[in-house]
Amino acid sequence: MNAGHGPTRIVCLTEEPTEVLYALGEQDRIVGISGFTVRPPRARKEKPKVSAFTSAKIDEILKLQPDFVVGFSDIQADIAAELVRRGVEVWISNHRSVDGILDYVCRLGALVGAAARANAYADELQRGLDAIEREASRLPRRPKVYFEEWDEPIITGIRWVAELVRIAGGDDVFPELSVEPLAKARILANGDPVIERAPDIILGSWCGKKFRPEKVAARPGWDVIPAVRDGELHEIKSPLILQPGPAALTDGVGEIARIVREWALRAG
Repeated sequence: MNAGHGPTRIVCLTEEPTEVLYALGEQDRIVGISGFTVRPPRARKEKPKVSAFTSAKIDEILKLQPDFVVGFSDIQADIAAELVRRGVEVWISNHRSVDGILDYVCRLGALVGAAARANAYADELQRGLDAIEREASRLPRRPKVYFEEWDEPIITGIRWVAELVRIAGGDDVFPELSVEPLAKARILANGDPVIERAPDIILGSWCGKKFRPEKVAARPGWDVIPAVRDGELHEIKSPLILQPGPAALTDGVGEIARIVREWALRAG
């Protein structure tokens, strides 16, 4: 590392550090990215892809001679451990909330010597969220919203998603599950709890595969759910909402806000 300037050869094992570093103008430090990266689009053209989410090409990463590797969550623990054993410095963040995402932007910026720019960027993201929340507060009604992260087994939304639903003017129907950091703690044994909570809107983001509203609507007993009855089943593309980075706080929440606003104006 250059003294005072932070790491100069960074490998990003997930999309959000790539998106943040590009937003800060620090993309020249990135030498490798996740194959799932779609934001910004130019990153896919400019940077070699060396990891998936649960696996990585360790030898390819080592050939890039990184002085810093950034990943996310317990799911990447094995990748991190192998890189640490091979002498690489690794940071695995584990932020799960909107505040956590904003703090992550600031911390990553500080690590690369761009603290002022990162803090300004986080403030800009916060102002965008505040504007969406102000607009949502003027809606005539708040819908009950069910967010589905996976279909087999059924997994409900993580904490930052539930928080963004609230900011966008809705109320997540499983707030007690959204605070669980691990996906296995957010599994519904069957679909009955969703029927009981009677969401007005169903949002689906099946973590990398296409959401199939017709399959959801055809589940036994789900025809009585207001969202199914009224055709309020909507896909939010997973890169927009399931990455704990800027995408979720901009395009992701914006898409939720649009769906909620249209529902509220129809429902009166």
